[in-house]
Amino acid sequence: MAFRRANILFLLCALSYALIAVAGESYYDILQVPRSASDEQIKRAYRKLALKYHPDKNPGNEEANKRFAEINNAYEVLSDNQKRDIYNKYGEEGLKQHMASGGRGGGMGMDISDIFKNFFGGGGDMEEEERIAKGDDVIVELDATLEDLYMGGSQKVWREKNVIKPAPGKRRCNCRNQVYHKQIGPGMFQQMTEQVCDQCQNVKYEREGYFITVDIEKGMQDGQEVVFYEDGEPIIDGEPGDLRFRIRAEPHDHFRREGNDLHTTVTITLVQALVGFEKTLKHLDEHLVDISTKGITKPKAVKKFKGEGMPLHSSTKKGDLYVTFEVLFPNSLTKDQKTKIKEILG
Repeated sequence: MAFRRANILFLLCALSYALIAVAGESYYDILQVPRSASDEQIKRAYRKLALKYHPDKNPGNEEANKRFAEINNAYEVLSDNQKRDIYNKYGEEGLKQHMASGGRGGGMGMDISDIFKNFFGGGGDMEEEERIAKGDDVIVELDATLEDLYMGGSQKVWREKNVIKPAPGKRRCNCRNQVYHKQIGPGMFQQMTEQVCDQCQNVKYEREGYFITVDIEKGMQDGQEVVFYEDGEPIIDGEPGDLRFRIRAEPHDHFRREGNDLHTTVTITLVQALVGFEKTLKHLDEHLVDISTKGITKPKAVKKFKGEGMPLHSSTKKGDLYVTFEVLFPNSLTKDQKTKIKEILG
């Protein structure tokens, strides 16, 4: 009787864990692979997603950072055969209980950088056949006005590129080197390498065009890029490159940019330089900056207006505005004017 109860209890526990596994199974969705995915499929999916959502490519994007952490957590489980098997049977909760009970296979707190490093330049142990070919990046120079860089803006750009389409026939694809051992004598083996290729649907390139809206953010610098990941040139049996719009700041008639600061020159008369003046300066967004003074302004004098420069990219702060004053001297003076000036200044 006791044995029968134990069996029933065991079945109920197993059933509850299975229900948890079905309800909470999400690691495959996170990596965008089927439940039957091979180890190689999981590695490739991880590499692609980790590159896309890496914090270095998404500065200040909390959603991307969260997604990056989820991707690494999912890969840590699905890349480990023991953890994956437990996860498939009992779900995330069963995996946690297994690790809490001292289960083998490593802790759940593996450093994300250790996983990422194995793929992108730190481990050095990635097999050549696991590397994914990537198409060429496309770089487009995008002219932007200083007004756009100050206030933000967008441009609609026509884009034409090659697109991979199905074609009649079959082709050799997924070529890889397979190592095997051949016996050449009693107790003697020779290591051999053979290229193995699968047969896939044939493909061809077709040219397609469409409009892309490129957002120019406030404070972007000359040479900074707006990247559309995987929208560059495609490659058969690989990942497409990226489309990069490189900002090229157009010269402005009145303002000159240096970093996050703006510089401009204002011409005043000799009288204004001596007795002061009231004057406003129209900014890039057409708001007026008061540059008046009551004192004497020397030729080439520079006045600083704090916070009236360019906005800092991804920040609420701004640089400064520097106004250089040029004094307009008269070309000639009459005898009477010279006498009066001597009387005043002499």
